[in-house]
Amino acid sequence: MIGAIIGDIVGSRFEFHNYRSKDFDLFGKGCFATDDSIMTLAVAKAIMEAMSGEQPSNSDTCDAFYDRLSTLTVNYMQEIGRKYPNCGYGGRFYPWVFSSDPKPYRSYGNGAAMRVSSAGFVAKSESMAKRLSEAVTAVTHNHPEGIKGAEATAIAIYMARHSSSMDEIRERINRDYYDLNFRIDDIRAAYRFNETCQQTVPQAITCFLESTSFEDAIRTAISLGGDSDTIAAITGGIAEAYYGVPDSIREKALTYLDEELLAIYHEWTNFSSESMN
Repeated sequence: MIGAIIGDIVGSRFEFHNYRSKDFDLFGKGCFATDDSIMTLAVAKAIMEAMSGEQPSNSDTCDAFYDRLSTLTVNYMQEIGRKYPNCGYGGRFYPWVFSSDPKPYRSYGNGAAMRVSSAGFVAKSESMAKRLSEAVTAVTHNHPEGIKGAEATAIAIYMARHSSSMDEIRERINRDYYDLNFRIDDIRAAYRFNETCQQTVPQAITCFLESTSFEDAIRTAISLGGDSDTIAAITGGIAEAYYGVPDSIREKALTYLDEELLAIYHEWTNFSSESMN
């Protein structure tokens, strides 16, 4: 999950001022934790609480668990999200955060994919990764393309964490989710800001697939341009699962989280180290 947060923070100053090169300081003036980090942490909080009770089996037939997870996701995205009203919410998500009767609104925005990384990390099977991702996504992004974007991200993370090769991840995403038959160098010049899953998730996954390290994955994602913080958040979650995260980058990123967000992160590190062993 820290990989997504790092991608968000690094990309935050480039979202509306794209920098189409890999030569830049990772952290600099203007960096901050946007809604991508805050909602990533809110979803993680919901997953932790849901999994502290009766957990689903690998057969993933426990509908009550996923219903509870969806309810907790709404609760924490609103409870935590309302404390950060100026962090960059989208035009449709902002009213949802502050609504007294929050309902899904058929979104296929890339917010579905940027906040889902914790589902890929804690899942005990691919089918569980799918159900976790849908449970935390459909509370807002219940359009099929929104659910698809979140699921593809969670599956890529699950596969990377379970030692799948880049070729295997590429083949799976190509087969079941998106056409990845392009190279970042070939699309960079023409690529423009886009907030849909369809036009950011395949690009973010390809940034990971062309990388040589965690840091290189983040730099490649930023160099593409577009919705830089969200693309880098999606890329960063997968890259973390595949490479791990250098301590120096992790520690620097954590300085951008306030006390409350940092507490959720530390809770997550303790929870995930136990649940993934």
